[in-house]
Amino acid sequence: MSSTKATGYIRTIQRREGPVFFAKLKLADGTQPQRRLGGVWPKRTRPPEGYLTRGMAEARLGAILAGSDPLVNIAPIGVTFGQAASDWLDYVEHDRKRRKSTVGGYRNIVDGSLLPAFGKDTPIEAITTADIDRYRAGLVADGKLAAATINRRLVALHAIFKRAVRQHGLPSNPVEAAERQPQRRSGDFRVLDPGEVALLASTAENAQDAALITVAAFTGLRLGELLALRWTDVDFAKRIVHVRRSHVLGVEDTPKSHKIRSVPLIDQAAVALDGLSRREHFTDPDDRVFINHVGDVLGQDLLRRRFKTALVAAGLQPMRLHDLRHTFGTIAVQAFALSDVKAYMGHANIDTTMIYVHHVPQHDAADKLSALVTDAKTVHPTVHRTGCMDP
Repeated sequence: MSSTKATGYIRTIQRREGPVFFAKLKLADGTQPQRRLGGVWPKRTRPPEGYLTRGMAEARLGAILAGSDPLVNIAPIGVTFGQAASDWLDYVEHDRKRRKSTVGGYRNIVDGSLLPAFGKDTPIEAITTADIDRYRAGLVADGKLAAATINRRLVALHAIFKRAVRQHGLPSNPVEAAERQPQRRSGDFRVLDPGEVALLASTAENAQDAALITVAAFTGLRLGELLALRWTDVDFAKRIVHVRRSHVLGVEDTPKSHKIRSVPLIDQAAVALDGLSRREHFTDPDDRVFINHVGDVLGQDLLRRRFKTALVAAGLQPMRLHDLRHTFGTIAVQAFALSDVKAYMGHANIDTTMIYVHHVPQHDAADKLSALVTDAKTVHPTVHRTGCMDP
């Protein structure tokens, strides 16, 4: 392909770090790649590294079109989007050694959304930022996905192109200039008080569901950890539950943090588990605690439907099954140090644990502040606007 047949122009895109110059190209084969040139430097002074004046950006574009810019290669690199996606998945699984459930989730995103949207056989360099923005806008217009879900797809797409830049010589990552969906985390979630936990358990369809609700609310185990729990993990004598594994997307692996942890087994959860341990079958040490009718993994979809039914029967507001874990968190921060709660819940970061501190209402906060102000007024006489003090 002759580089003299390529055309292009300079465009400015607003990024979080400020405006950035991009070269929008049109190649002889019909592809229209976009290349990041550098940040916009509006001053007349010499720009720092990574920034360009408008004149420098135009000169860079001319060098690209002439084929003399050693930093930018506009020739096809011979890799399809499907090949780049497959290479990234292989990298995540075998080099980064991510959990099987994590890799499975990524594979679902690639096969179910990205490949149909961008085409398995599309040359990787032919996909532009505009293409990615149209993909995002289409997901938004469809209205079926939450902002967080859309952004997870964009994160995977960014990682595919980032890998292609490093591994296959793709000149730039077009996802860097693409927009993300705004996400707002209010920090609010629905939790139950201990009496509501007991009420909800009493309306469960069966004894096992009642026990699962109780154990989830008073140990903070994730659903996958509950489904993978064995009787050997329950130490009634020491009043501890050992969290050694998790069952997610049909695969059993280590817990999310990749660390085994232990959680206090309070009386209410112990009574619920003791009742299950007296069933006729599936009580050997290696048997699962929460099972289906043949002793295998409990079905999550059916469990969630029964959970919603129990909520309605109990007259409680809608909530997620995962909110039972939040219930434990809000209770635990009132009894233990934050570092202990972090360990019990398997959080990787203390900031995650802090959401429970912010969520616990301080009903006596107004009384404490009122008393402080009252004491201060007693010690320091009132000062009028004239500057005169009370007698």
